[in-house]
Amino acid sequence: MQSGKTSDPGNDASGRDALTGRFPSNDLPGDPNCPHCGGLGYLRLELPPGHPDFGKLQVCSCRYAQVSQQVRQRLFVLSNLDELAHLTFENFKSRGRVGLWPQEADSLERAVNQAQRFAESQNGWLLLLGGYGCGKTHLAAAIANFAVGMGVPTLFLTVPDLLDTLRFAYDDPESTFEERFEQIRSAPLLILDDFGTQNATAWAQEKLFQILNYRYINRLPLVVTTNISLEDIDGRIRSRLEDPELVTKANILAPDYRRPAGDTSLDKVTSLDLLYRYTFATFDMREDERLKPAELKSLKDAYRAARRFAEHPQGWLVFSGPPSSGKTHLAAAIGHYRRDQGDRVAFSVVPEMLDHLRATFNPESTVRLDRRFEEVRTAPILILDDLGTQATTPWVREKLYQLFNYRYNAELPTVITTADYTKEVDTRLISRMEDKRLCEIHAITAPPYHGAPNKPARPPIRRRK
Repeated sequence: MQSGKTSDPGNDASGRDALTGRFPSNDLPGDPNCPHCGGLGYLRLELPPGHPDFGKLQVCSCRYAQVSQQVRQRLFVLSNLDELAHLTFENFKSRGRVGLWPQEADSLERAVNQAQRFAESQNGWLLLLGGYGCGKTHLAAAIANFAVGMGVPTLFLTVPDLLDTLRFAYDDPESTFEERFEQIRSAPLLILDDFGTQNATAWAQEKLFQILNYRYINRLPLVVTTNISLEDIDGRIRSRLEDPELVTKANILAPDYRRPAGDTSLDKVTSLDLLYRYTFATFDMREDERLKPAELKSLKDAYRAARRFAEHPQGWLVFSGPPSSGKTHLAAAIGHYRRDQGDRVAFSVVPEMLDHLRATFNPESTVRLDRRFEEVRTAPILILDDLGTQATTPWVREKLYQLFNYRYNAELPTVITTADYTKEVDTRLISRMEDKRLCEIHAITAPPYHGAPNKPARPPIRRRK
């Protein structure tokens, strides 16, 4: 190793005090008794020419603790973590507030457990997905506070603040842009809150990609929270956030904790109560009708699929067929079954759901579009009836795509009924409905049902005259 040299009157040629043989401790940052740097705090490693660190000064080991503390303080100030110090695991309600449906509370508890495991190990990436006010930021801040308490230099930033920090660095007299950018991308633990809410300029997208790509390549721990679908994130970033070998995904279904329990606009777009007669017990298998064997089989297969889904709601289930063939009855039966099990179910006729969303445009509406839409797309179990009968405007196509895409990525249980999705549905929706890894499609070929057939009348009895 080679150490840097300095000279001063009263010192020898190496810079040490002529009497003590030590470097003046009041002028140098390192330990004056350090055998490596002699107090300079820096040294040059003996490296061959061509090595990327050849000729560069390195921080001496005697200053690691001091430098680490300075980094911690600098990142803590940059993060404004003092304003989030009250957000800890101890004061987070792992099952949420009273009144949550079991599926919502379960998703919240899983997310808490995953966040705690990440905080303790700080290994890989953690992606927290969920709607407004579901607890994502609290969990992210709890991770940050836990890590800081363990002495880990941690940077906590909302993504818009991160980008502002980089923009302001261009005019910062105390720090260059390169220094600030390096400080962010190489932070020992980086937490990015509200990913996707930033202004998506080309510059912003590029900087975010560079930060995440650096951490991806170097396997540096990262936490990301977002309330948007991964499909709406830049493809280069999305591919990294979807790496199952690195990323742990926690999807929170709980509603906004800021609103009182039961205060949900989802009830206004749910029409399951109107179909109270549509249960599995009242479903007519139509065996008394003269149906063709293939038609009867399609009906039985659809019924069995509906029962399986009702007992274990996973993935997507699609029923297609002509009007009055039994699609809506089976979909409603699933809804009633799951509601009896304590699940929160949203049953909505697609055109009516879209009308409810449009109603939020009224200046007198007490519910914002984003909130009502958020509750529909994050419903623990969603049943969409009569897909394809809605008016097809660009706004409608985009809303349906956002709804489908979110539930597709989150793999949320969904039931869909449609007359003929191949002719009446956007191709983007079809591509998700036909993914056999997630979706099961049953085509009911039986003709419309018009009630139990009447028994044939007896022929009149002829009497002899």
